[in-house]
Amino acid sequence: MLPFHKIIALAAPPRPRPQSSSFMRYLRHLGGFGLFFLAILDSTPIPTLGGPDILLAILAARHIEPWYYYGLMAAAGSVIGAYLTFHAARVGGAEYLQKKFGRARVNKFLALFDRWGTSGLTISAAVPFPFPTSAFFAAAGVLDYPVRRFLAVVAVARAARYLLIALIAFHYGRHFVRALRNPSQYYGWLAAIGIAVLMLIVAAAMVQKKLSEPSPAVDQAIG
Repeated sequence: MLPFHKIIALAAPPRPRPQSSSFMRYLRHLGGFGLFFLAILDSTPIPTLGGPDILLAILAARHIEPWYYYGLMAAAGSVIGAYLTFHAARVGGAEYLQKKFGRARVNKFLALFDRWGTSGLTISAAVPFPFPTSAFFAAAGVLDYPVRRFLAVVAVARAARYLLIALIAFHYGRHFVRALRNPSQYYGWLAAIGIAVLMLIVAAAMVQKKLSEPSPAVDQAIG
């Protein structure tokens, strides 16, 4: 005769598995194509809670495909999703922002993008921390940011982000995946990486701004 606790366990209905974990397991099964699809969603107002970064790290750590394959698939999907958000906001205007992000936050997003422009867009797309990146994409569309420049900035920033994550996960595997899943346990390490990336982006933005400024010597020579 079975023990009482085993009888209870057999009689109890099985616990339903969370739909989110089943969805992520299905995307993991699809490999690069699942990552591509998730990256598209991540660049839209649909929240994924850092899903592409975690899935990318898991896939790269398995060593089934080259690490750069997963990085490029994530970057490509992210650029497509960013353009969809950008285009929808350009067509829908401020009403699109209000509908997706709330009336109270619209003016804040528009003011931030109007002030920081390309630098803010680059930082929001490159830093792998919780950030309303899709709101920046939408703000760029509402404020008629140049399409080609938008795609170029997002493509470079996301490619750098995802290729770096894929490379680290490829070499350090489970430790890096665990850090992405439980960032509070590795806060210092992740903060150091984020600060380093942020400093590089800010430095590049300052150099770009300096180069775009007209030189007095050149102005005098032209005049």
